[in-house]
Amino acid sequence: MTRPDRAEPPTMALMPPEPASAEPTGAETIEELFAALESPLLSYALRLAGQLGAAEDIVQEAFMRLQAQFDEVRQPRRWLYRAVHNLAVNHRRDATKIVPLDLPGETRGPASAETADPQPLPDEQIARLEGIGLVRLSLETLDARSRELIRLKFNEDLSYKEISARTGLAIGNVGYLLHHALKAIADELAKNGVVP
Repeated sequence: MTRPDRAEPPTMALMPPEPASAEPTGAETIEELFAALESPLLSYALRLAGQLGAAEDIVQEAFMRLQAQFDEVRQPRRWLYRAVHNLAVNHRRDATKIVPLDLPGETRGPASAETADPQPLPDEQIARLEGIGLVRLSLETLDARSRELIRLKFNEDLSYKEISARTGLAIGNVGYLLHHALKAIADELAKNGVVP
């Protein structure tokens, strides 16, 4: 029987081993943290999420969240590992919630395809075209390198590693620059009343 004054510390099964110097003595900038931790966090997220694309998104989301509250976080390295862990767990949980819409005994053939109108409503088409126009205008406010990175990521659907090989930038720099470019676009869209 354990005594109440000697509670055992909780264990974390999937947390990576942290070095003795997990938190440096001096204050690091978010750029320094990104350069130092992007690769280890990506490996950790990949182990937890199981998919490279999801792991990249998780790490980017963790850094975006840290940037939003950087002044309040006392131990940003530990905070980032915890954020990546939580985001990866949420990703896995959400991935298991996807349920196919086909009902048992339901057949999907030409008859079911004929009943749905593939064209969106006119007001939906207008809203979509306006949104595309605003995104294109927002892209024009970026520098040429940021526009190129966004084109490679979203038009050519390249991974950070492939973008790095094509541009000569370090993988960490690709993620960092993409993060800031997307944040600039989101800010520009918010100025125009569009919630990204």
